Amino acid sequence: MPHKAMPNLHSVAPAAPVAPATAPRPVALELRDLTTVFPGDDGPVTVIDGVSLAVRAGGTLAVVGESGSGKSMTFLSALGLVAAPGRVRRGEVRIDGADILHQPPERLRRLRGAVISMIFQDPLTALNPVFTIGEQIVEVLRAHQRIGRSAARARAIELLARVQIPDPARRVDDYPHQLSGGQRQRVLIAMAIALSPKILIADEPTTALDVTVQAQILDLLADLQAETGMALVLITHDLGLVARYADDVAVMYAGRLVETGSMEEVFTKPRHPYTRALFRSIPRLDGPVDEELPAIEGQPPNVARLPPGCAFEPRCTVGRGRADCCTRRPLPLAGDRSGHRSACFHEDLPDRTEAIR
Repeated sequence: MPHKAMPNLHSVAPAAPVAPATAPRPVALELRDLTTVFPGDDGPVTVIDGVSLAVRAGGTLAVVGESGSGKSMTFLSALGLVAAPGRVRRGEVRIDGADILHQPPERLRRLRGAVISMIFQDPLTALNPVFTIGEQIVEVLRAHQRIGRSAARARAIELLARVQIPDPARRVDDYPHQLSGGQRQRVLIAMAIALSPKILIADEPTTALDVTVQAQILDLLADLQAETGMALVLITHDLGLVARYADDVAVMYAGRLVETGSMEEVFTKPRHPYTRALFRSIPRLDGPVDEELPAIEGQPPNVARLPPGCAFEPRCTVGRGRADCCTRRPLPLAGDRSGHRSACFHEDLPDRTEAIR
């Protein structure tokens, strides 16, 4: 997860192609046709619909989209953490080529934390308020390793020091409410990396934190990734963070993938109208101070009542009202030889923003 120079999100000239210097890194985590459903009044409601993506060892995949687009649910499904009555209907979740989705529950519990781990979005709900942070880290260690309580406590202190909690030998006995928001987030990171997983899923790891703390936490993840070579999935709605840290990008809408590609490809030549609309909504420092910030019209759809065609069609400035967009779902993702893919019938047409207003 090396730091990247942030591209201008509005006018970036595509770089000249460069021949790869080394062989591609192996795929650490791959999702194939992952589909999750919940019961509804009129039958099963598909909340994650045929998601297929991959992240390579040592690489960073950013998954972006509005709230409710299915980012978190995708990876809760991959980890077998979908709350009943929801269930994964079909698909594969492959780690180092082996499908873990249909493993027995006990086997899946042993994989979680040790091989694949997740930093949950809200530390106040992810941490148990009645146990000290040290006790919670010790529990993670002892659940997966044959280690005594005193040795586990010493390891917990080491982990707190590693995530830059000040005075860790004293703070290990603090309760979550005694820590700041940034410190609680660091504790979640300490728990997630306690067993040196191969894959780390960071779900909005900087939500509600100030800019300085955001940078510290993401730089910490970058350092850990450089040390261990773990694959990182960064779930976020912050395109600035994506530009700085991601290698590849997956854009989600209504539980479906709408665009995938390298960070450079998606940022320099976004194809799907939804991706382009997300970029237009970014504030510009060089724009007029009285200019109204462009926003995506309407609201994200109810996944229980999706339109028959493209889910984005009612809000789209390219395909709204077009017969094919209204009646047919654009599947599978069209793409080019570089791997840049978009689920859109009319990605080459200009946005009709002004005509529709």
